[in-house]
Amino acid sequence: MGFSSITHWLIVLLIVFLIFGTSKLRNIGSDLGAAVKNFKDAVKNENTSKVKTARRGVSKTRVKK
Repeated sequence: MGFSSITHWLIVLLIVFLIFGTSKLRNIGSDLGAAVKNFKDAVKNENTSKVKTARRGVSKTRVKK
């Protein structure tokens, strides 16, 4: 009988709720979601700027020829 039983997980979840409370867990979830969203936006902006830089470099080399 391992730790993968549903009753073990329910007991662990109950203890976590008792220690932290539901409001703190909700705040942790929303903070984590905001962090993931900001990370995705930063990666998207970085990729967009790299593409723009690459396009500028291509257009400049065409002008030089």
